[in-house]
Amino acid sequence: MSYPAEVYNVMIASPGDVEAERNIVREVIHEWNAIHSEDRRVVLLPVGWESHSSPEMGEKPQEIINRQVLDRCDLLVGIFWTRIGTTTGKYDSGTVEEIERHISDDKPAMLYFSNNPAHPDIIDTEQLTKLKEFKESLQSRGLYEVYDNLADFKDKFFRHLQHKLNESEYFDSPNNADFRIEDVETSPLEIPQLSNEAKTLLLEASEDERGTIMFLSGTGLQTNQKNLISGNDHRIIATWEGALQELIDEELVIERGYRGEIFEITSKGYSMADILKGGT
Repeated sequence: MSYPAEVYNVMIASPGDVEAERNIVREVIHEWNAIHSEDRRVVLLPVGWESHSSPEMGEKPQEIINRQVLDRCDLLVGIFWTRIGTTTGKYDSGTVEEIERHISDDKPAMLYFSNNPAHPDIIDTEQLTKLKEFKESLQSRGLYEVYDNLADFKDKFFRHLQHKLNESEYFDSPNNADFRIEDVETSPLEIPQLSNEAKTLLLEASEDERGTIMFLSGTGLQTNQKNLISGNDHRIIATWEGALQELIDEELVIERGYRGEIFEITSKGYSMADILKGGT
């Protein structure tokens, strides 16, 4: 049944190295809507330049994004890991410009920085230096949050989002009167801690046409037309067997048949793969 509701646009601002976190923000917002929107008569709409801007000429790209997307947003979620982004001429990056412009309009912003270790090959020293300078500049201007991994980020953002909607005067309305801090809860959807091999296996399986994994007598682990076990090194075989068991234990894949040779990715597995794609 339909119901009237206030719609708040939530801008997701970040460079390109935190795609997994961007997906988590969308997942958490959809989760919040499913739990609270009918009671509170509030709907949160995740917004980003890649999904809510359209081709236009005559201005600089960031100016178009600001006018088409950012200026229409009520809450901004900024996320950083190793990069700050590409300079706009006015600011060190489009993400920084979006944050500064949003704050200057007296709108609420929530900023997050990842402490997750990064492989040296992906680190751009100049980008990291500028990011550290920006982070330091924020210390006297407000509070930001750091997180260690994707599960930590989702847990923190889920709780912080509820606090923000409860506390911020920007979201004050008669619909919010009965929702206080004690109503804040944890996310019912957990992000499991997976090994790198388990993540690789899940991502490959999600790209397979049937979402199938074939485990052949301890010597072959095939999905998406690839065999992830090469040679007869028992240590390697045991590692990939453990990765498959992780996915089974977390209900991300399910056994099909009775010989323990064929597995299919579950709906939960596809959702987890969507979060991981392009992530840390």
